[in-house]
Amino acid sequence: MTKKEFAAQMDGVLKAVRKEYGFTQEKMAAVLGISKKTLVEIEKERSSLGWTGAAAFAVIFSESSILQERFGGELTDLVEALAFADAQPQYPKTMGGKVWWREIMKKKGYRIQQNLISGHFRLLDKENHRLMASFEMERVLERLKRELS
Repeated sequence: MTKKEFAAQMDGVLKAVRKEYGFTQEKMAAVLGISKKTLVEIEKERSSLGWTGAAAFAVIFSESSILQERFGGELTDLVEALAFADAQPQYPKTMGGKVWWREIMKKKGYRIQQNLISGHFRLLDKENHRLMASFEMERVLERLKRELS
């Protein structure tokens, strides 16, 4: 998934999430920091939130059941995987992936997991710190190899 594809998916669920939260177009536009006109254009598929707007939307409405079902739980991981696609930040500790994650591999305490909905991967250390997230398994395996050496 690319940032552009993510933004398109977020555009597609904007109206449903707005209704889930019981917001008028005016209220939703205010929450997102955009004009009502822009919101209407997005809902009519004539415009897009873009990457930045989609990321903000995901964070603001991270408790939305619509978004969680669409993307597989915690959206922060997905947004971070996209944002840090070409970077390697030092991630904080996670809860270990109890609901939305499938264990792909375990080696010397390190674990590679895959999100059941979005399909992105993450590498956790022995204390459940997320070392990286990516849609490319090869990148995760390369990082694991570096950690093991």
